[in-house]
Amino acid sequence: MLVIGIAGGTGSGKTTVIKKIMASLSANEVALVTQDSYYKDSGHLPMEERQKINFDHPDAIEFDLLTQHLSELKNGKSVEEPIYSYLTCTRSAETRTIKPRKVIIVEGILILSDPKLRDLCDIKVFVSADADDRLIRVINRDIIERGRTLEVVMERYHQSVKPMHLQFIEPTSRYADLIVPQGGHNKVAINILTSIIKMDLEKEN
Repeated sequence: MLVIGIAGGTGSGKTTVIKKIMASLSANEVALVTQDSYYKDSGHLPMEERQKINFDHPDAIEFDLLTQHLSELKNGKSVEEPIYSYLTCTRSAETRTIKPRKVIIVEGILILSDPKLRDLCDIKVFVSADADDRLIRVINRDIIERGRTLEVVMERYHQSVKPMHLQFIEPTSRYADLIVPQGGHNKVAINILTSIIKMDLEKEN
């Protein structure tokens, strides 16, 4: 089994990189684990307090559970990944079953910030993009997918997204084995990563 950790700032293009990698593999060869599913449940807090949650701080994530699940996958066991809603800031009663595959991709803005999680990754990737490009993607995503106003998005960007990126996310690029500049537009880097994955799969066959 090959575990690939893919990190990078909000709006850096991680999703595009992952989609291109997964498109080059058979569906039964790869599984995706997302950090966003492991945000801590905030159902005990009033909605007003939930809206103040800093999603870009490591304390917002239940790393112990994420690490446990990744370890179980590496040991050939299926896991039940939580389903998290940004709209309510709570976890659903339902879960998503993830089965062990030859390739496990674990992705999220902060996955390289946790030492135990890093140690479980065979290949660590950091997706990088220009700050302005990331901001544009954040604006589009938060307005369309999360129902936020432009004013709220910009306030959140300046109060938490940008400072947390500089403090917690960008510094983790030093742990990466491969840095992918320009996000999903970097065909060369994506092709290199895909080739490495396929070479590893051929060894197992």
